[in-house]
Amino acid sequence: MFKKGLLLSGLALILAGCGGEESGTEESQDSGSNGSEETTVVQVASHLPPMTDVVEIAGDVIEDPYEIELVEVSDNIQYNEALLNEEVDANFAQHEPFMEIFNEERDGNLVALQPIYNAIVGFYSPVYDSMDELEEGAEVAIPSDATNEARALMILDQHGIITLASDVEHTATVEDIEENPHNLKFTHIDLLNLTGAYEDGVELVFNYPTYISSIDLTPEDAVLLEEDEDNTFAIQLVAREDNQDSEEIQAVEEAFTSQEVHDFLMELSEEGHLEPAFEVNE
Repeated sequence: MFKKGLLLSGLALILAGCGGEESGTEESQDSGSNGSEETTVVQVASHLPPMTDVVEIAGDVIEDPYEIELVEVSDNIQYNEALLNEEVDANFAQHEPFMEIFNEERDGNLVALQPIYNAIVGFYSPVYDSMDELEEGAEVAIPSDATNEARALMILDQHGIITLASDVEHTATVEDIEENPHNLKFTHIDLLNLTGAYEDGVELVFNYPTYISSIDLTPEDAVLLEEDEDNTFAIQLVAREDNQDSEEIQAVEEAFTSQEVHDFLMELSEEGHLEPAFEVNE
């Protein structure tokens, strides 16, 4: 069964339909014709479609006695803080490199359990129809967080626009650029504000399909797309070390890798937004 909650500033949780105030996994009593049946509520924090859509579908198919409550957040910080502070049981909003940086910075114990889908990311331009038109000294907007900065730079490296040092991959920064034949000027912008940079006319802008869709663009409109056959940056179901092996988290993982979730992701893959990162177990 699916439930929906809301995470407000200060990480205070408003739990829809729950009588208690305790955070984390909750148990409620559902009266049936033959007595009472315990339901275990598992709270999963997420941020924006299609991530929240996946949580809702998983909530529809999870087996009794478990129930998923979606806890929506408004930025890319709250879902990890809430999980680390045991205010939710899992989250679904990030790739593993992003989670690893969070663990390093916050001495965290978060664990990536299962890749679910890989978003088709790339660069968009309000100026160029193709990279053949790239001009000398063009401005390039890239994410300000470390892992997505590296991801953006790796795409440019993949396509020969820049050359990165050979010993860097998922930790790459602009300081690791060895060759920049177009003398590109890099501007760091918060991930959630990159669509605004496109609207402001920045020549080349990295973005996710989730965010760029707000201005009716899709990966088909991108001038560069990522090549990531290993699903390094796939969006993952994440829990903590202390609860990753619990029965409720195992039930959530099973629901996230269900046929219903896979079918939903395949529909989006036909639109070019993403690719499923798991196969359904028969």
